[in-house]
Amino acid sequence: MAKRRRKSVFSGIGGQAVLEGVMMRNRQEYAVAVRKPDGEISVDIKQLNYDPKALKRRIPFVRGIFSFVESLTLGMDILSFSASFVEEEEEDKGKKSLMEKIFKDKAEDVVMGLTVLFSIAFAILLFMVIPYAVSEYLGKFIRNKSLILLIEGALRIFIFILYVAGIALMKDIRRLYQYHGAEHKCINCVETGRPLTVKNVMKCSRFHKRCGTSFMLFVVVLGVILCFFIRTDVLWMKIGIRLALIPVLAGISYELLQLAGKKDSFLLSLISTPGLWLQAVTTKEPDEKMVEVAIAATEAVFDWEAFQNKHFVRKMVKKTQTGADGNEVETGDETMQIDVVEIEEMLRSGNTGVINRNAINSRLNVGMSPDAGMDPNTVNDMNAGEYGYMDGNAGNYMDGNNAGYDMNGYYGDDMNGNMDQDPGNNTYGNMNGYGNMNGSGNGGNRWGQGQ
Repeated sequence: MAKRRRKSVFSGIGGQAVLEGVMMRNRQEYAVAVRKPDGEISVDIKQLNYDPKALKRRIPFVRGIFSFVESLTLGMDILSFSASFVEEEEEDKGKKSLMEKIFKDKAEDVVMGLTVLFSIAFAILLFMVIPYAVSEYLGKFIRNKSLILLIEGALRIFIFILYVAGIALMKDIRRLYQYHGAEHKCINCVETGRPLTVKNVMKCSRFHKRCGTSFMLFVVVLGVILCFFIRTDVLWMKIGIRLALIPVLAGISYELLQLAGKKDSFLLSLISTPGLWLQAVTTKEPDEKMVEVAIAATEAVFDWEAFQNKHFVRKMVKKTQTGADGNEVETGDETMQIDVVEIEEMLRSGNTGVINRNAINSRLNVGMSPDAGMDPNTVNDMNAGEYGYMDGNAGNYMDGNNAGYDMNGYYGDDMNGNMDQDPGNNTYGNMNGYGNMNGSGNGGNRWGQGQ
């Protein structure tokens, strides 16, 4: 039997690895779980203070800029929080840092501010100034401006990959990458319908399309493309353009990352592939203790059981294997089969593509068992044929020969008086997402509007 492709469902949760821990975020709430020196897991839950309905949060591309700045700020905060446990251990040993001796109570704020400024300056120098300077020097020997820009772009990408791979050789960074892998595994476990246990998480992939590594690679590559087409011979404008493009690149990269995480298409998979390759460096296989920390952070802000009950169906099936004669035979063991509840696809009309949200919510409330709501044995979806109908498990078909329930559950021979049915024997009702129905029979076409 061919291996089933496990589908995933977008959960909206994201995270970040920190020193000896993991941060998980769900909308405006985030939790940082850290393994303390004594082995205990400490979990800190906080709320982000912003209005998710604000205009700047809803405009495509613009929202990515604010999200990028917010992620940088939040990243520094949680790294400082996780580092405090290491500092506590040093304090227990009677050690004090130089910054604490100089700035005392304000030492932490000073260190964070200096770190942010240094990080930004270092990133600009490494990924922008150095490639530009090298390409300008090569311009003395190469007269083709397009080739010079391509060399600058190639240097940017090369330096970025070299930097990511180089810091992975450091012991502390390697542990950080392991926690990064634990974070991805947890999200993949949730989004593929597996119960969130250490055993299940360890089986999941450490690669994820919505990773920050992919985001940074998008920024670098898109920067190369835009700089190739936006040209000037004025030195200060060359530098200014490269700096001004940073928020633009962040906005575009954010939208691509979100789209890749929500949609499954060949083009998006192709775009995401380089980022997944790079994650082979930025994520490492975690141990079970690291996974425990990631699970603690996830459960603090996300009800994964409710999410999976809504989006997945689980059932036990017999395991099979290919026999010597090439036929599939049962092994006698059972395994859990997990399928995605694709409600919207089932209720989508082939004529309009509109979705009836009330019907979807009603369908979610009763579950996806063969004995309730949509019968998978008789109805594939509303696009399956010319005369699609809904099986309500009580003989109430949406056709011209049977009185049924309308989209809101009201009983009526004519869908509250709006359904003009043809008296022919072959009359069927086709339903779109808004309850629009038409009747077509031997005597011709009749049209009606459901509630």
